[in-house]
Amino acid sequence: MPETAAGAPTGAFWAIVPAGGAGTRLWPLSRRDHPKFLLDLTGSGASLLQDTVERLAPLATGGILVVTGSRHNAAVRAQLGLAEAPTAQRDAGAGSAPVRVLAEPSPRDSMPAICWAAAVVERLDPDAVVGSFAADHVIGEPALFDACVREAIAVAQTGALVTIGITPTHAATGFGYIRAGAALAVPGAPSAHAVAEFVEKPDQATAQAYLDTGEFSWNAGMFVARARVLLDLLAEYDPQAAATLRALARDPERLADLWPTITKTPVDLAIAEPAAAAGRVAVIPATFGWDDVGGFDALAALVPEQAPQTTPGLRVLGDAEVLTVDANGLVATTTDRVVALIGVHDLVVVDTPDALLILDRARAQQVKAIVDDLAAHGHTELL
Repeated sequence: MPETAAGAPTGAFWAIVPAGGAGTRLWPLSRRDHPKFLLDLTGSGASLLQDTVERLAPLATGGILVVTGSRHNAAVRAQLGLAEAPTAQRDAGAGSAPVRVLAEPSPRDSMPAICWAAAVVERLDPDAVVGSFAADHVIGEPALFDACVREAIAVAQTGALVTIGITPTHAATGFGYIRAGAALAVPGAPSAHAVAEFVEKPDQATAQAYLDTGEFSWNAGMFVARARVLLDLLAEYDPQAAATLRALARDPERLADLWPTITKTPVDLAIAEPAAAAGRVAVIPATFGWDDVGGFDALAALVPEQAPQTTPGLRVLGDAEVLTVDANGLVATTTDRVVALIGVHDLVVVDTPDALLILDRARAQQVKAIVDDLAAHGHTELL
């Protein structure tokens, strides 16, 4: 099989890892300068970003491109063991893939980030398949994840845009949904279906109706396609953006001039939804556990309970000592202060050096209102 100048085989798989967002619903753990993808939120000893790169390394025969903002460039490089030089990459070790970071001058949503990386891959290897996987998701059962991605790659080789649909566990209103259509006969992808449509975040009754049909999955923003196919699709719907991103891949020195001119939009709206309407998108149903850690309610479910001799239902993230009397909940701390709970249940207590948050776990989604209030009152040092 012929090789590219970069040494990757033609038709290789490249993983794209968008690493952006502030994770405001996890404030004060997650901040603008240290967002959730840089945090260890599972107690594994690794950040969500590090876990993501480690999970993708065995699949990424071409390499891994992490796309992050200039604000987080240094921290991302440090976590991934990369030199500070813009073109530096971490060489592949045994069972791993080379890693490179692309730094956006400013946030412009997921389409520019993903398609910039795809354009870079297209220049290196025109027949390569790329897959985009967010840096801040928690995924269980790595073998099942690998199997789903391999099915998606097999379908992408046929020229389709492929997404991985998450099996819903409840009638969530915070996710977009994917409606599956007819089964596809693609060798190596026995579970592939056509995508009938993408639908926006529904209300509660609509979400429940979706679940009742058994035809819908959650849209987690995982997309797999040949790099050239992804850029060609973009060229159909936004020709100027596609041309600009390809120009940027040819001449990275033009980043500062070209980046502000690219349409600011999510990849779903820019490519996936119109492509699905044209019958050009497929879905692989996920068989692995998945969570986007969208708030402290989700985090509380991910952190293991303390040993049986402590209060049942107590979950602790961090190294501080936690004392309880008839109490439980989640305690997340970055300090060494002792935390004591008496007679309270299902609380979330988040203790950081400059901010303390206490909330009812059932109201975890309202944390963003506190962040908005801090911004409105000029407390930018806490954001």
